[in-house]
Amino acid sequence: MSRIPAENSPLVVQNTPGYNSWSFVQALGNTLVCAYSRGKEHRIEERCRGVYARTSTDGGMTWTTETLVVNTPEFGECATGTGLDADGSLLLWVRCTGEASRHDLYRSGDGIKFTRIASLHLDPVPMQIMNIFSVPGVGLMTFWFAGKYRDLAENSWGTLTSRDNGMSWQQQVVESGLPKGAWPTEQSGVYLGHGRILAIARVEKNAGTVEPCQFQLESSDYGVTWQKMQTNIGDVRESTPSLIWNAESGLLSNYYYQRNQGWLKRRVAALDTVWGKPRQWPLPEMVAAASTNDYHAGNVDAIAWDGKHFCTFYSGNETQTDVLLVAASAPTECRSAGA
Repeated sequence: MSRIPAENSPLVVQNTPGYNSWSFVQALGNTLVCAYSRGKEHRIEERCRGVYARTSTDGGMTWTTETLVVNTPEFGECATGTGLDADGSLLLWVRCTGEASRHDLYRSGDGIKFTRIASLHLDPVPMQIMNIFSVPGVGLMTFWFAGKYRDLAENSWGTLTSRDNGMSWQQQVVESGLPKGAWPTEQSGVYLGHGRILAIARVEKNAGTVEPCQFQLESSDYGVTWQKMQTNIGDVRESTPSLIWNAESGLLSNYYYQRNQGWLKRRVAALDTVWGKPRQWPLPEMVAAASTNDYHAGNVDAIAWDGKHFCTFYSGNETQTDVLLVAASAPTECRSAGA
């Protein structure tokens, strides 16, 4: 296992009292935007939970005063995904958990003022809608997954696509009736060119004997059909992945947080090494260290910006968690293959 680079000390985005968590980072010009939610504990349905954002123009060293995106008394609100629209504005998914749960999409040109542009009532109702990316000829695309985290064959996943820059969305169900161990969740996808899309997905702990390794999802026809495979990435515990694709170098970077161990890791692979060969992911690198306190740390989200990879995640305990940011050097080569 590699050592953690000394320059990878986490920067604090938000550490005000409360459960600051489930953060997402995006870049608008020379500004970093970090969106996150805050409540009192690790519960999405608590009515006090709202969504907030801060911006930075010095690479995350300092942050502006917190902006309120949304916090209503009727819902527990969480950020679940971000991305850019066709004009370069920030898009932010917010899950509203209440008597009639829904998913709202907000747009911002500066990371300070947010406007709701869509409100989705879907069937199946997603647990989360993930990061948005662009697919030529299709428009905007994102993954979703739905289920109740029980060991029953009741879970599903698929995609959402928008041809009008995020104003409306069409839902596609790829798989349904899945047991928990075969259910890909919290998917992170990238468009590779020539109709190819690759995503890495979290695997949920289950009562069976299924090896707990992240899933790899592949499409060669612009997302019309999909193949689901199991990777060799087993140093996980409900570890949310975040993919970065570098078309110039041909490298894929998969960031994830190994809960209980407290390690933020990444695996870097040449596309030709892992496309259609999901068990060929190289050995992991250490990126940063944080809390080992069960589920009270994790959920990394990463972007490439200004020659580096910026990764946000949360870390703490049952009642106090902080939103953190790490600026890691972008990889230039792969490590050797391994488990």
